[in-house]
Amino acid sequence: MAFHRIVPPSVGRSYVPNVFDLAALAMVLGVLVLVAYGAHETNEPLAVLDAAPISLDWWHLPEYALRTTLRMLAAIVWSLAFTLVYATLAAKSRRAEIVLIPILDVLQSVPILGFLTFTVVFFMGLFPGKVLGAELASVFAIFTSQAWNMTFSMYQSLRSVPKDLEEASASFHLSTWQRFWRLDVPFAMPGLVWNTMMSMSGGWFFVVASEAITVGDTTVTLPGIGSWVALAIEKKDLAAVGLAVLTMAIIIALYDQLLFRPIVAWADKFRFEQTASGDAPTSWLLDLFRRTRALRAVTVAVSGALHRSLNIRIPLPRLPKVDLSLPIPGRAIDVVWTIVVGAAGAWIAFEVFRFVGTSLGLADLGEAVGKGFLTLARVVVLMIFATLLWVPVGVWVGLRPRIAETVQPIAQFLAAFPANIAFPAAVVAIVHFHLNPDVWLSPLMILGTQWYILFNVIAGTTAFPSDLKEAAKSFHVKGWRWWARVILPGIFPYYVTGAITASGGSWNAAIVAEVASWGDTKLTASGLGSYIAQATAAGDFARVVLGIAVMSIFVTLFNRLLWRPLYGFAETRLRLG
Repeated sequence: MAFHRIVPPSVGRSYVPNVFDLAALAMVLGVLVLVAYGAHETNEPLAVLDAAPISLDWWHLPEYALRTTLRMLAAIVWSLAFTLVYATLAAKSRRAEIVLIPILDVLQSVPILGFLTFTVVFFMGLFPGKVLGAELASVFAIFTSQAWNMTFSMYQSLRSVPKDLEEASASFHLSTWQRFWRLDVPFAMPGLVWNTMMSMSGGWFFVVASEAITVGDTTVTLPGIGSWVALAIEKKDLAAVGLAVLTMAIIIALYDQLLFRPIVAWADKFRFEQTASGDAPTSWLLDLFRRTRALRAVTVAVSGALHRSLNIRIPLPRLPKVDLSLPIPGRAIDVVWTIVVGAAGAWIAFEVFRFVGTSLGLADLGEAVGKGFLTLARVVVLMIFATLLWVPVGVWVGLRPRIAETVQPIAQFLAAFPANIAFPAAVVAIVHFHLNPDVWLSPLMILGTQWYILFNVIAGTTAFPSDLKEAAKSFHVKGWRWWARVILPGIFPYYVTGAITASGGSWNAAIVAEVASWGDTKLTASGLGSYIAQATAAGDFARVVLGIAVMSIFVTLFNRLLWRPLYGFAETRLRLG
C-alpha cells in the first residue's frame, strides 16, 4: 500500500480559465446557493411551519427534496467527525475500548424514536420559537441512523492494520498525529467510503420518522420528503407516493455522481496491495476538476498547506506509562477500571429500574421481554437469509469494478427505500390475502438493513489485495477451496462489521416495520418494535424507557455472545500482514 505523497500534476504556466473552469465554477456556485437557501430557511420562526403546512402539490417537491438532502448531508458530516474520534479512541486504547464498544452496542440498539422522545424537547429548548431547534432534532435523528455503522467500520479497520505497515511507521518514527493521517485513515478509507454511502442511504430509511415527529402532545412536521410520504400515506395518495420515490431516485443519482463516485475513484489509491489494481473506478466529475486551470492553481496551494499540516509532529498528550514488567500494578489498574465501569453501568441500570418501577410492574417487564424474543426470532431468520443471499452477490460485484460502478447507485437507491413507502403494497396484500401480520410484516425489517452486509462485502472484496488474488490464480485455487481458503477469510472482518450493523439496524427498523398503516387501515405485528412505537405515540415514557432498555439488553447480549467472538477471530486469525 503506497501511502506516499500524491503530487498533483503540474498546472502549467497558463492560469487562464478554460471551459472546464467555467463548468466547475458553475457547479460550485450552484451548490453554494442551494446550501445558503436551505440555511436561511432554518432561521425562520417556528410559526412558519404552521402557517405553511405540508402540501402534496408536486411543485413543492424540489424544495422538500433540498431540505431533506441538506439534513442528511449535515448528519453525515457530524457522523464522520464522530467516527474519527470515537473509533480511534476505541481502537487505540484497550481501557477505553472496554467502555466505548459496549456503549456503541447500546447506542446502536436504541431506536430512533427512543432518541426523538428525549431530544426533540431538548433541541427545541435550545432555540425556542425557531425552526432551527426542530431542524437540529431531525439532523440528530438521522445522525443516529448513520454514525454507528461508520464507527464500527473504522474501528474494524484500525484493529486490522497489517503488522508490517505498523512496523514501517515505527521505523520512520512517525508521531501519533502523523501515523493517524498517513497510515490509519488511508488504510480505513476503502471500507469507510462504502459504509458512508450505506449510512447515507440508511438515513433515508428513517427520514419519515425524523421529519414527521409525534411525541405525546408535541408534534413537529418539517418540510421534506419524509413528511411528504407520511402525509401521502395518511391520505392514501398513491400518486404522491410514486412522486416521492421518483424524486428520491433523482436525488440519489445526483449525489452518487456529484459526491460518492468521485470519492470512490479518489479512494482507490489507498488500497493495500503490492501490485497494480485492475480496472480502477472512474469519475467524470473528478476528471473535470483535474482538467481545470485556474481552479487547479488555487487548489494546489490549498492541498499543499493541508499536506504540510498532516506532517506536523504534534505532541499529543499521553497517558502515564506503566511498567509492564511489573504485572501486578498493570493488573490492578485493569481491575480498578473494570470495577469503575461496572459500577457506572449498575448505577445507570438502577436509575432506569427506579424510573420504570414507579409506574410499571413485573407483568409489564415480562410483556416487554416476551415481545423482545419475538423480534429476536425475526432478526435471526432475516440475518441468515440476508447472509446467504448477499455475500455471494457482494463478492461477485466487488471483483468487477466496472460492474460495481453500475450496481452502486442501484444498491444505494434500494437501501434508501424507506419501509414506509412499501406500506401500501404490504398492507393491501396482507388484508387481501388474509395473511398473518406477525409473519408478513417481518420482511420490512430487513428492507434497509440487509444492504449493510452487501456494501461491506463489496468493500472487503474491493480492498482485497490483487497480489493475493493473482497468487490464488497461479496456484489454480478454484471452486469451493477458493471461497473457503481465499476470499471468505479475506472479507470476513468486513462481513462481521456489516452483520453487526445490520443486526442492530434490524432491531431499530422493527419500530417502523412492526406497525404499518395505509389510510385508516393499520396492521401491527407483535414484537418489541411495535411496543415502543405505540408507547411513543401515546407519550408513555415509562414504557418507552422499558422497551429501549430491554432492546438494548437483547442487542448487547446478541453482540457479545455471537458477533464479538467472531470479530475477535477475524482480528487475530484473518489479519493481513
